[in-house]
Amino acid sequence: MSILSINKIKLNAQPFNKNEAIIMAGQLLVEAGHASAAYIDKMLEREETLSTYMGNGLAIPHGTQDSKSLISSTGLSIVQIPEGVDFGDGEKATLVIGIAAAGDDHLDILTNVAMICSEEENVERIMKASTPEEILNIFESGMAS
Repeated sequence: MSILSINKIKLNAQPFNKNEAIIMAGQLLVEAGHASAAYIDKMLEREETLSTYMGNGLAIPHGTQDSKSLISSTGLSIVQIPEGVDFGDGEKATLVIGIAAAGDDHLDILTNVAMICSEEENVERIMKASTPEEILNIFESGMAS
């Protein structure tokens, strides 16, 4: 099972608030078999204690430390939100990337995602993408390096 695939990419999402955006990202991970439904609650719990908003329109929600048992395999989900969603403190997230990391994959994945999204050109391409395949290509070329 690959970390990211087209069935884990949602384009043109319109969540009402950040919790709904996190639930969308979590649901994609659950539906793909990376985590149990209870993992979504852990993602929301993490957000209450520490914002996963990273800047540059990017939020990377993931579960709490005690949620490892709810993860069956490492996966990423991507929710593209053209109009953005308020992540608190007036910060708008236009890209929400959910992470379920098995074992010690967590930091590697966060680092890879942060590297890809630190390049404005990549974020722009992700936001302009009209197919899941386009987004998948950006991440696959970024993850490989």
